[in-house]
Amino acid sequence: MNARLTPQDRQARTWMLVAFAIVYTVWGSTYLAIRVAVATLPPFLLAGIRFSVAGLGLLLWLRLRGVTLPTARQWGHAAVAGGLLLLGGNGLVVWAEQTVPSNLAALLVALTPVWFALLEWARPTGVRPTWQTATGIVVGFSGIALLMAGRPPLQPGETMNPWGLPALVLAGVCWAAGSLWSRHHSRPESPWMNAAAQMSCGGMALLMVAVLRGEPSQFHGHAVATRSWLALLYLVVFGSWIAFSAYVYLLKVSTPARLATYAYVNPVIAAILAWLMLGETLTRQTLWAAAISLAGVVITTLPRRE
Repeated sequence: MNARLTPQDRQARTWMLVAFAIVYTVWGSTYLAIRVAVATLPPFLLAGIRFSVAGLGLLLWLRLRGVTLPTARQWGHAAVAGGLLLLGGNGLVVWAEQTVPSNLAALLVALTPVWFALLEWARPTGVRPTWQTATGIVVGFSGIALLMAGRPPLQPGETMNPWGLPALVLAGVCWAAGSLWSRHHSRPESPWMNAAAQMSCGGMALLMVAVLRGEPSQFHGHAVATRSWLALLYLVVFGSWIAFSAYVYLLKVSTPARLATYAYVNPVIAAILAWLMLGETLTRQTLWAAAISLAGVVITTLPRRE
């Protein structure tokens, strides 16, 4: 049995639970926000503006509060992590969601826990996934597959870029690799400064790709729908400042297997939000899928008996 928790331990556990709740719920809504934003905003320009504004804004706020800047080495690690997480991970998702429906994107992104487990195992000092972790991954992904089964991938008249699906798979690999890099390399003591550095670096990389693709010359502010601007604002404040900072904090205090369970919860949250906000039907199949997905989370996160 564990010893009685100290007040500091209880406070740390509370913060961890709050951070998980934020990542689970807020990121469940960002698939829809991205889909709305890319309707009239170029994808890499959108993502670059989002993370550059979020990263530099958070960096300025932290400096005003006296938080120490990262060292040169930590900036280098933040550039690698930010490039993998935000250019490779988020950037490819935003690009793919121009034509790939958000529910199908969520399904492919739900493979991320598999990449977490395999990449963690492949590291020189990595840990082989346990049967409990493997079982949780299979159960959780089964729930997501059931959640998406029977949903039409495309609306009438829509077309889908065939490169969108492999891009989403690669995005999951990049996200897992960036997360593990951030976890196992030197970083600032403050997780919020670490998040600011990664968002700043990743945002700049996204803007460079946008320039290379010629997106700024195609951008016309008057042609951007109001709801796309509002979606961008939501992504900056809630998706980046709040949820991404919570995610980077969890990289420091939790395990990769537990953290990867967000990929199972996000689509469930997205389905519930669609029911509450858009009036979509919440079927018995959806409820069963949610229960199975959450069972995968429970299996993965339960403490192992020694």
